[in-house]
Amino acid sequence: MTSALYLEDLSVGQRFASASLELDADAIREFAARFDPQPFHLDEETARPTLFGGLAASGWHTASLTMRLLVDSDFKLVGGLVGAGIDELRWPRPTRPGDRLSAEIEVLEITPSRSKPDRGMVRVLITTSNQAGETVQSCIGRILVWRRPL
Repeated sequence: MTSALYLEDLSVGQRFASASLELDADAIREFAARFDPQPFHLDEETARPTLFGGLAASGWHTASLTMRLLVDSDFKLVGGLVGAGIDELRWPRPTRPGDRLSAEIEVLEITPSRSKPDRGMVRVLITTSNQAGETVQSCIGRILVWRRPL
């Protein structure tokens, strides 16, 4: 287990990995029923003739699972993962029943705050992949990171 990191512990290009989790059809349908009740997320038969060609998880479900993977990953920050925004959120392929997802975080940019010297902003590329290594979600995140106390 990695100890919690401060802004000074991070460097551009640094990568962090998550464990993996498997998604099943029941979980896809349960999430969709509550938050994104579209036919291609709810029923295999109805989903077959659609663009997805079968049951597919909501992109928002994939995003929620990614957040879980990040919280449980090696990317442990002092004060937790405090998001300040997401850019370029993409779902290049559907997440399917039986997919085993994992996430990778790559540090893209580190910007110490000029007005608040106790913190900074870190831009990260977050890539969620399935068991075949295919990207099912990518985004650029902005995360507040605390500086080491003086």
